[in-house]
Amino acid sequence: MWGSPVKTDRLKSLSRVKKIVIKIGSSLLTGDASTGIRGRFLAGIADQIAALQGRGYRFCIVSSGAIAAGLFELKLKKRPKSIPQQQALAAVGQSSLMHAYEKTFRRRGLKVAQVLLTGEDLSNRRRYANARNTFQELYKHGLVPVVNENDTVAVEEIKVGDNDTLAALVAQLTGADLLVLLTDTDGFYEMDPKLNPKARILSDIKGWSAQYEKNATSSRSLVGTGGMITKIRAAKNMMKSGKPMAIVNGNGREVLQRLMAGEAVGSFFHPAKRR
Repeated sequence: MWGSPVKTDRLKSLSRVKKIVIKIGSSLLTGDASTGIRGRFLAGIADQIAALQGRGYRFCIVSSGAIAAGLFELKLKKRPKSIPQQQALAAVGQSSLMHAYEKTFRRRGLKVAQVLLTGEDLSNRRRYANARNTFQELYKHGLVPVVNENDTVAVEEIKVGDNDTLAALVAQLTGADLLVLLTDTDGFYEMDPKLNPKARILSDIKGWSAQYEKNATSSRSLVGTGGMITKIRAAKNMMKSGKPMAIVNGNGREVLQRLMAGEAVGSFFHPAKRR
């Protein structure tokens, strides 16, 4: 339907997928501090999720963008370094971020629910169980949970730190069958394409190599955190847990449908045979 080759090995890994966690990076959702939330991009994601939910899939979104939205609201140009400043920006931006999700998804017949987590919620046994039960109830009602780290209260000792890691933890918390990291690059390259323009995308990764972490960059944008290194570490955790993960360009046309159809988009990390 879209023209890209279909990979039977991907289809095999995707055949058991019903519950999907999607992580959306700040660079996709907000561009930079001067643009605010990209309404057209979010509408495209909502259209794709609505179509796939109609086919029986269930989604959870781990969304960056609260601090970036706060930067836009307060007319600041770059992300501050101090925790109190970041927390204040998150408090400002979180409401506008969720308003954008609620308005956009409601137009497609979907309802969203905000879930804010800290590292302590994911490491304390009782709080972990409570969070898991909450997600189960949200899924029962057909809602799309929108998750972010609770930056307004988190301190350095209990911060997860980046949303790639948070997304991998949420995938395990919710019992997801697939983690998709939407980014502004086409996938995971064999080496940094900024240093070597001829570098190739690693399309299908079926076994782990320590070289992947060495090759991953840790570049950061003005509004986001992490970089490719956090995505590769998330992939390592997902593969070891027996679940697949994909890194794909969120700006691609109908990229979620194409991914679920087994097309050769982005980089696909196949689950390890032994968990």
